[in-house]
Amino acid sequence: MEREDGAPGAGFPCSPAAASRPARSPAKFTAGPAGAAAMAAVSSYESLVHAVAGAVGSVTAMTVFFPLDTARLRLQVDEKRKSKTTHTVLLEIIKEEGLLAPYRGWFPVISSLCCSNFVYFYTFNSLRALWVKGQHSTTGKDLVLGFVAGVVNVLLTTPLWVVNTRLKLQGAKFRNEDIVPTNYKGIVDAFHQIIRDEGVLALWNGTFPSLLLVFNPAIQFMFYEGFKRKLLKTRLQLTSLDAFVIGAVAKAVATTITYPMQTVQSILRFGRHRLNPENRTLGSLKNVLYLLRQRVRRFGLVGLYKGLEAKLLQTVLTAALMFLVYEKLTAATFTVMGLKHSQKH
Repeated sequence: MEREDGAPGAGFPCSPAAASRPARSPAKFTAGPAGAAAMAAVSSYESLVHAVAGAVGSVTAMTVFFPLDTARLRLQVDEKRKSKTTHTVLLEIIKEEGLLAPYRGWFPVISSLCCSNFVYFYTFNSLRALWVKGQHSTTGKDLVLGFVAGVVNVLLTTPLWVVNTRLKLQGAKFRNEDIVPTNYKGIVDAFHQIIRDEGVLALWNGTFPSLLLVFNPAIQFMFYEGFKRKLLKTRLQLTSLDAFVIGAVAKAVATTITYPMQTVQSILRFGRHRLNPENRTLGSLKNVLYLLRQRVRRFGLVGLYKGLEAKLLQTVLTAALMFLVYEKLTAATFTVMGLKHSQKH
């Protein structure tokens, strides 16, 4: 989930259906009940199924809509690009850099996204099994668990996102002469060069805004639950179309609110601008505020939202497809497991 994105990649910490049903009880052990139950929750097959389904869903969705993310990233990082719409930027990229250029950096992005969503879904569902313990979950608990899972995800996967951001932009034709070009031969070489030339902490560039962006799924879930409660006053249950529409609107609201921080996050992860050379602690609050001020000074408040069109288009479509795959995969897996379980017992 980015994705942002804190990105990941980001969407609901669990499906609407999963949010409303009780969490399954972890397996029981005879020795050390509390510790054993905790270990069972963390290592349960249900958490693993949610994690794998979330990862597969995100990879599928991002692959389909990857060119939109390419356009969004160019608009965020290349400040002097005159084209402001998604389709014109994509046409320029194809014309100047080749037909496959919109998919440049696909593998590192997909690898990072897969790991990020696996960590997020696994952490969320494991903690949920520990805290809820067979009870019905609440919006407040889901928000807290989503925030904690987001923090764990950011701390563990930020180095992957720093590397994939640079690989995705490598070879791009920028209008901004302040950008220093890179020459990485692959993921491993990128890690090696960054650590050698900039230090190991450079792999966590953009961590501060990423931690702030953990609020993105929290805001999304808050709006989703609010819309859901209003609709359920007039009907017994949500239709698939209801869930899709309010999920899309909630994601659009969350993305719009947090987009300026997503722009700063992308610039810090890229880390190749000749800006603010006296302060190289790129993840600090000082640099975040510096980049926000620079953006406003050069382009006005509108500059904070450059690339928002592409981001909204990519985010809403990607989230919708991701949850479609996620729901179908988890449902099918649990059905198969249920059949096998009944046959054994």
